[in-house]
Amino acid sequence: MLVDSHCHLDFPDFAEEAERVVMRAETAGVKLLLTIGTRLDRFEGVLAMAERFPSVYCTVGVHPNEADSAPDVHVDQLLELARHPKVVGFGESGLDFYYEKSDRDRQKRAFRVHMEAARRAQLPVIIHTRDADTDMAQILTEEMGKGAFPALIHCFSSGQQLAEIALNFGFYISISGIVTFKNADPLRQVVSGIPLDRLLVETDSPYLAPIPFRGKRNEPAHVVHTARKVAELKQVEEGALAQATTENFLRLFTKIPQGQS
Repeated sequence: MLVDSHCHLDFPDFAEEAERVVMRAETAGVKLLLTIGTRLDRFEGVLAMAERFPSVYCTVGVHPNEADSAPDVHVDQLLELARHPKVVGFGESGLDFYYEKSDRDRQKRAFRVHMEAARRAQLPVIIHTRDADTDMAQILTEEMGKGAFPALIHCFSSGQQLAEIALNFGFYISISGIVTFKNADPLRQVVSGIPLDRLLVETDSPYLAPIPFRGKRNEPAHVVHTARKVAELKQVEEGALAQATTENFLRLFTKIPQGQS
């Protein structure tokens, strides 16, 4: 059994065939899917996917590139939406200084709001970080100093230093199809050193399809190929990697019934 710990089933890319996408994932051995919130004004569609399929859970939050769309997001709002049994975490939130589609200060404020919600609820925050390692390290250090919270850095593509900071805080790290790309040797080196009990795998679909699907629309079933590459890097059998990443996922996302696996 595998888990796709990060996908976007509510995106238009899947509008015509969500049921078939979920069925193909199940056929491939991907038995749990986490579909991720990116905007509060679109959360209804995210939750609808989680309610529609027993194998799908979701999160609520504001993507850093969407921070301008919700300048007044507050902790109580996130906590109220997270009361739903299918909502198991917050985010994705964080910092994206690559695209800079939202004001940096608004990204930082929204990120801190998500971390405070995670601290109060003791539910994980899914962290997005791109071209922002220095600011990310500083903010994480400041926020963890206020009180611990569970977290996952998704689609990890940063360097060794941020990986070590995350691991020292007890965070988990999720690996996407990027790890299969030809130019991803630096990432593969980082992944090889991440402890097996801190790793998750994901698609970030419809984006970042792994080889041999690169350039095509990604979907949860393709996480099998990412897991295969991670198993190779960790020098473990694919079954052992699947078991470990599934156990890690359920250990982190505590609202998901253990019997779900």
